[in-house]
Amino acid sequence: MLFTYKAIDEHNTSREGTVEASNVDAAIVTVQKRGYTVISIDAVDEKPSILNFEINWFQSVSNKEVVILSRQISTLFQAQVSALRVFRLLGSEADNPQMRTVLNTISDDLQAGSSISRALAAHPDIFSPFYVNMVRSGEETGSLEKSFEYLADYLDRSYQITSKARNAMIYPAFVMGTFVIVMGVMLTLVIPRITQILLDSGQELPIYTRIVIAISSGLTDYIGLIFLGGSLGGFFLWRFLRTDVGARAYDEFKITIPYIGDLNRKLYLTRICDNLSTMVGSGISMVQSLEVTADVVDNRVYKEILDFTLLEVKGGRSFADTISEYPEIPGVLSQMAKVGEETGNLPEILTTLATFYRREVDNAVDTLIGLIEPIMIVLLGLGVGVLLASVLMPIYNLTAAI
Repeated sequence: MLFTYKAIDEHNTSREGTVEASNVDAAIVTVQKRGYTVISIDAVDEKPSILNFEINWFQSVSNKEVVILSRQISTLFQAQVSALRVFRLLGSEADNPQMRTVLNTISDDLQAGSSISRALAAHPDIFSPFYVNMVRSGEETGSLEKSFEYLADYLDRSYQITSKARNAMIYPAFVMGTFVIVMGVMLTLVIPRITQILLDSGQELPIYTRIVIAISSGLTDYIGLIFLGGSLGGFFLWRFLRTDVGARAYDEFKITIPYIGDLNRKLYLTRICDNLSTMVGSGISMVQSLEVTADVVDNRVYKEILDFTLLEVKGGRSFADTISEYPEIPGVLSQMAKVGEETGNLPEILTTLATFYRREVDNAVDTLIGLIEPIMIVLLGLGVGVLLASVLMPIYNLTAAI
């Protein structure tokens, strides 16, 4: 949210401006960090519009921009440039208006005495809890440049593997959409015109032709009801998926659906192992690492597993023994984690596991792409072919009889 404020500085000079924050309390804290005494603060009444939505969508900060930003920060820190100057410089050079605003706000917070991690935490839409905790670890250990380098590498890996899995679904979705459109046009526009010719001929139609004609008649006669029912069904499904029960059911469906579920499971396991190895390897405790990873895993089933594991680890139980109880966690992961705990090499073991599951995802995606393309083309050809044959064969028989 955007807030406007009126304040006075330490010299009793009036100050006015705007600040972005999640709520009014966070906005007040941000203004106070700049060394100002707040007189009044009000939320800006932003009326939503399609134009604003399009502008905000195109100006949003992408994962790729955060990766580049992290590498730039790491390079500048290695060059012994001060934190304030780093963010001032990057803010002035940013092409994305939203990124420029965020970096300038962070610079103001740093100038007011805030730490880098606290300044980043004020922008959760861009910097995740994982990102903030990694930066906080770098502040505590005096290795900020390494923390930002780790973050850039991690975000780059995460972006590449997620993009590859997502892009693998685009082609099948496009082919399926084309198939539905072609079949819909034929059943509602082409078949009804041919149907009248067949009925006027008086010949007995094959069963498959009668089925196609019945489907076509149903679509054309009840298209309004079908559209209304589909719209209502889609709306209630959307409302259900926004509930906790619905969201969890959808997350469980994503990891249990044949083949695609296996791909999603490996994707989440990659994220879990990568997060934990990066954080634990940076000196962050297992308890805090589990807490942050549970928040960013983006699947409620695995979040519940990590939340329970967190409670067990707090109680003194080992990480490996706890995760071994869940069928969603492969046995090889829990066994290798146990070896890592016993030898004191858990971060290295988790890194190896993350690399392993990343390769598994890559192989699964490549296999999926290789199989789906010919399968979808064959199905599309068969569907259109059967539809055409069901109406053209009676016409052929009619002309042959004449």
